[in-house]
Amino acid sequence: MISMNGKVFVDTNVLVYAYDPADAGKQSRAREVLDRLASNDSGWLSAQVLAEFFTTVTRKIQPALAPEEAMSSIQNYILSWNVVPITPGIVLEAAKGVLDHQLHFWDAQIWAAARLNQIALVLSEDFADGTVLEGVRIMDPFRPAFRPESLSPI
Repeated sequence: MISMNGKVFVDTNVLVYAYDPADAGKQSRAREVLDRLASNDSGWLSAQVLAEFFTTVTRKIQPALAPEEAMSSIQNYILSWNVVPITPGIVLEAAKGVLDHQLHFWDAQIWAAARLNQIALVLSEDFADGTVLEGVRIMDPFRPAFRPESLSPI
């Protein structure tokens, strides 16, 4: 068990790898993680993550998803996952993350969305694995030592 309250925030890169056939190992791991989180209703996303997902899968992966397919995936995430809006408070907290923790703004906004929604675990490969920032722990789900089965809530 990783998160005491069962909430796990997922960064864009995890969603994208689930659709990107360029790295079969990461694609398989991403799908396993997302399936586990969806099955126990512990996965959380933000509107930012969904927007970044759309842009990335329709422009940066090969083969790219058709916009209709990407939109359908977003609709499914909205219906089946917990999605938090990006609020002025999150933007301000992200700016604090840039100043206090030297994060890039978009990464800081991921951290801020998790922190202000009391989500103590973020899955992302964009931060240093194991970092804890003001109570939010970052784990890279693509590291060999990561165990998706540890995502089960209490």
